[in-house]
Amino acid sequence: MAAAGVLPLRTRARAKVNLDLRVLGRRPDGYHELESLVAFAGVGDELSLTPHVPSSLAIAGPRAAGLAADDGNLVLRAARAFREAFPGASMGAFRLVKRLPVASGIGGGSADAAAALRLLARLNGVPLSDRRLRAAAARVGADVPVCLESRARLMAGIGERLGPVLRLPGLFAVLANPGVPVGTVGVFGALGLAAGETCAPARCAASAPPAGAAELHAALARSGNDLAAPAQRIAPEIGEVLERLAALPGSRLARMSGSGATCFALFDDCAASAAAAKALARERPGWWIRATLLR
Repeated sequence: MAAAGVLPLRTRARAKVNLDLRVLGRRPDGYHELESLVAFAGVGDELSLTPHVPSSLAIAGPRAAGLAADDGNLVLRAARAFREAFPGASMGAFRLVKRLPVASGIGGGSADAAAALRLLARLNGVPLSDRRLRAAAARVGADVPVCLESRARLMAGIGERLGPVLRLPGLFAVLANPGVPVGTVGVFGALGLAAGETCAPARCAASAPPAGAAELHAALARSGNDLAAPAQRIAPEIGEVLERLAALPGSRLARMSGSGATCFALFDDCAASAAAAKALARERPGWWIRATLLR
């Protein structure tokens, strides 16, 4: 139990959306080099930290089924990485409310880990710019560094190279997931690159993101997600999601995020995205569907 009067610290672990994703090649060590323009949604998991009690993790929420508070959980791995980076740091008990689908290409686990690092940093007076904190994030997972601040930017390499924070125009979007978990390792395996193999030069919109929404939509349309084809070979349901998103009234662009299976469509305004989400939910009531703002 927490000491009397001690309130939990809270934060939201916002969904990460890869607006585009280019695979540049596979390094001799087996890791894939990427470039991606990343934005963050207004939906996510919720994480709280009760300070100065034994470290632990409780998991609840509509997407908690099948998740375990064991050594492999990214929240607990993040806590261990923080303790190693900051010996003697104050710790506490976490409670995760899981709302994002698991293994869905929107960085739910990475966002949870980054949220744990943010809370521990807040508790111990560590700024997010601290190099030790950023190094701890990279040790936990490739997507954790970009989720630490959860702000739009270019990520490159295996996720460790981050560009400056970008002021993108607000992107009104609908996220949709068919309820099929897709493992990242399997998707990269289906991509089929040999160690040391390189690909064509990058074509990400992140190289010079336009200031206006219309211009950004156009730049993204010239880009793509190189993992979409191998992901669809593993989970053909992704193809239907993309088709239905593209067919929604007002849809400007439909694309898969990350390694799937979550996909997104972009719209001109909030009313159009909200109406589209309601229409799609009527057609596919079993899917996870959310209208949101990406920024």
